Amino acid sequence: MEPWRHLRMTARIEDYGLIGDGETAALVSRDGSIDWLCWPRFDSSACFAALLGDTGNGRWRVTPKSENPRMERRYRPNTLILETSFVTKEGEVTLIDFFPLRDRASQIVRLVVGKRGAVRMHSELVIRFDYGASIPWVRRTDDGALLAISGPDKVVLYTPVQLRGEGMTTVAEFTVSAGQTIPFVLMHTQSHLPTPDPVDALDALRQTQQFWEGWAAAHRNKGVADAYASAVTRSLITLKALIYAPTGGIVAAPTTSLPERIGGPRNWDYRICWLRDATLTLLAFMNAGYYDEARDWRDWLLRAAAGSPSQMQIMYGLAGEKRLAEWEVPWLAGYEGSKPVRVGNAASEQLQIDVFGEVMDALHQARVGTLRNPGEGWDFQRALTDHVEEIWSSADEGIWEVRGGRQQFTHSKVMAWVALDRAIKSAETFGLEGPVDRWRKLRDKIHRDVCEKAFNRSLGAFVQAYGSENLDASTLLIPAVGFLTATDPRVKGTIEAIERKLMPDGLVLRYETGETRDGLPPGEGAFLACSFWLADAYILAGRRDDARKLYERLLSLRNDLGLLSEEYDPRAKRLLGNFPQAFSHIAMINTAHNINTHARPCQQRSGLALHAAAEK
Repeated sequence: MEPWRHLRMTARIEDYGLIGDGETAALVSRDGSIDWLCWPRFDSSACFAALLGDTGNGRWRVTPKSENPRMERRYRPNTLILETSFVTKEGEVTLIDFFPLRDRASQIVRLVVGKRGAVRMHSELVIRFDYGASIPWVRRTDDGALLAISGPDKVVLYTPVQLRGEGMTTVAEFTVSAGQTIPFVLMHTQSHLPTPDPVDALDALRQTQQFWEGWAAAHRNKGVADAYASAVTRSLITLKALIYAPTGGIVAAPTTSLPERIGGPRNWDYRICWLRDATLTLLAFMNAGYYDEARDWRDWLLRAAAGSPSQMQIMYGLAGEKRLAEWEVPWLAGYEGSKPVRVGNAASEQLQIDVFGEVMDALHQARVGTLRNPGEGWDFQRALTDHVEEIWSSADEGIWEVRGGRQQFTHSKVMAWVALDRAIKSAETFGLEGPVDRWRKLRDKIHRDVCEKAFNRSLGAFVQAYGSENLDASTLLIPAVGFLTATDPRVKGTIEAIERKLMPDGLVLRYETGETRDGLPPGEGAFLACSFWLADAYILAGRRDDARKLYERLLSLRNDLGLLSEEYDPRAKRLLGNFPQAFSHIAMINTAHNINTHARPCQQRSGLALHAAAEK
């Protein structure tokens, strides 16, 4: 068997790059294989699912026929256009991968550009709809295109290269010479609709580059250190690519079931929008000067959460869909054998009290940032506050969405306090009507409750839940939300305890999975957003050097394209979890601004003045 035809094992998570069009995204491996793509939306069924199975579950690989070519890749500066260069004994070729801006249909363009010599190439297209289960009916059209149909889906491939069928796969061999460009355009549309004309590949490249360069140029990089500026820009572009453009919702990641531990069951569908990300997302966009994206996200938030506060969920679909039933995909083997593969997320039905504080905080920050008329949506917020008054003392599943039963989680109580605090601040700052005296009394009661029941005196730290002995990284947010200052001895003790017990390899764990009743077997990587939270806490506590050192360590964990997943395994030196992860990139953006001496999100959010030592 020729070397390019071997059944290829799935690449490491960090070996993938992202391309997208604002409604869906694809993951492209170093060797030119698109192993994951859901069409037409981020959360649609995958038609390339090799990432979670094998090549028979769908992929599209374009690669030299030579064995072991030397490969390098990069994004074109300030764009989402991916270039992979292959150097062989015969010469050099560059594969350019991108999605044009979507018009009537979504299209992937792959350009094979000859740089030197004459390189023999191979294309292997395996289309499998329904997460790799459904083989389409494939035929030629009158104009020579390849048409594949299965149920509601239709995919059309346009290329001047001669194609042939081979074992339920479409293959091609061709040679590209220096100065030559060979296009492939793969288009998706609904099967009952006429097939739109394909884009002109070179013109689409020009327009796509202009769009991304223009968008990136609007970045207000005020105050971010030069050493971090390119990282922040790349994170902003990644975040932009995860926005579902028709609604403004932001998908947590474009993938499902990439494991938090290789071979384990902590595999979740992240192609969903979480309310928990709301405030930090707003601040990331606003501080970078992207007010349109911030406004669209706020509007999505209001539409999704609209209705009875008692029915508000922690997450919604891209357009605000509420039913996110979780089911398993038995025919997919899972990433490196990590099963089950899940679609949907049962955590959408959980009670997580912290999201009420998150929504109240986000809408308050939107007012402060002049994203809305001060009185707009206030009736809805008052209803949310009334609901928090009723449920704040209840046990819940908490920020980490445990499946081991409800507890009195500390972070949930702190965020209930935030809900009352932001209601009070909005009323006082913007002259809005409400029972402020009653809210103040309840805010003070919640504060006393947390300080009495969540602080473990023997540990000298706030713990995961009332009466617990376990630490939790979410307590690092206590100073960020303004519950206590970072110079309070209890907060300093919490930071020191987390340094001792939740940082075995210099990065922060969410909690000790072997000691917490979360309903799953123990074991996962370091949660990257938590490590950024520690850097933020260092800044608020005046430990700027420690913050910078940790931030630079986190930057070093990005892959060669500047992308981060949800978690990291320091021992195996591998990225883990769904990829790329919006929460990790949001945290990276905000911490870069926090390290700066102006407009720090952690100060903006808390409303507390920084300790003087933080300015040294």
